[in-house]
Amino acid sequence: MTTYRIGVLYGDGIGPEITRATLEVLKAAVEQTGGADFDYVELPMGWEGIEKYNNPIPQVTIDALQETHGWIMGPHDSASYPKVHQANRNPSGELRHCFDLFANVRPAKTIKGIKSVVGEADLVIYRENTEGFYSDRNMHVGTGEWQITPDIVVSTGVFTRKAAERIAHAAFQMAMQRRKKITIVHKANVIKLGMGLFLNVCRQIGEQYPEVQVDDFHIDAMTAHLVRRAHFFDVIVTENMFGDILSDLAGELVGSLGLAPSINTNENQAMAQAAHGSAPDIAGKNIANPIGMMLSTVMFLEWLASRHGDGNLIQVARMMEHGIFTTVAEGVKTRDLGGSASTTAFTAAVAAHIAR
Repeated sequence: MTTYRIGVLYGDGIGPEITRATLEVLKAAVEQTGGADFDYVELPMGWEGIEKYNNPIPQVTIDALQETHGWIMGPHDSASYPKVHQANRNPSGELRHCFDLFANVRPAKTIKGIKSVVGEADLVIYRENTEGFYSDRNMHVGTGEWQITPDIVVSTGVFTRKAAERIAHAAFQMAMQRRKKITIVHKANVIKLGMGLFLNVCRQIGEQYPEVQVDDFHIDAMTAHLVRRAHFFDVIVTENMFGDILSDLAGELVGSLGLAPSINTNENQAMAQAAHGSAPDIAGKNIANPIGMMLSTVMFLEWLASRHGDGNLIQVARMMEHGIFTTVAEGVKTRDLGGSASTTAFTAAVAAHIAR
């Protein structure tokens, strides 16, 4: 049996609460299935890193993560950090940049017991994670913004064939496992060279997957299409900023951003990270919704299983997922979803379902 070395970064705000809840459910599923072994490595990030090392993502954490199969990362509250740290990439952006986590994968699926704005939907967004208009991570050194005068700022968007090719391959490979349909989202009618390159490369990669149906939409039209007919879409592939916006929209449309999971991957490692923020206003109140973090960890296990050919990890993932969905379907929900359960009560209910 392989022992998987997993980093655990608790983060800020509600991060420690929802990460501990996720670990409780994960350990319950591992105990029930008996088919997987994990070595958890707790590492400082966020305010913990600042207090211990004067750095929200200290080098000791980065070095330790190099030796892991991946990690579970709670949200960070970078807006509250001292100004000297706000000037740098936030912890999530730094890890995506440092480890070249080029694919940000964010599903949006309706869940029984959760009211959806758009009815039934089951889609997944593949967001290119390293360049585009995100100027804090689209340069090898420095950032892609320059203040020419106090009144003039130039911000760059970077688009490369390499980045478009690898996110396209990842998206098409997922489409082959699903309904064999890809939608490319862009703005090539205005940003003709940069997004034109992204669109054309994605279409070229699509020729290698003849079974997959391909269409494309401009970003402004796509937001309307998601609201009107989210059920129509299967796999969406897009650049960094558009992927960020569309995934938040899709998460809310199917129920709540608090439910929205994601993973960030390269070829060898993955980071489980819920799509929502640190919600400092409710931190420590035991009312945070841990589902997004839990489902992100399910995705992480699925990725590990695929990467290492380990069916035991799939069993653990299915056990966690079943426990979460059964608990919600029975009406046990946190306050943001219209229920009354605390974070710990919801977690205990999920763990109890797994134990049964």
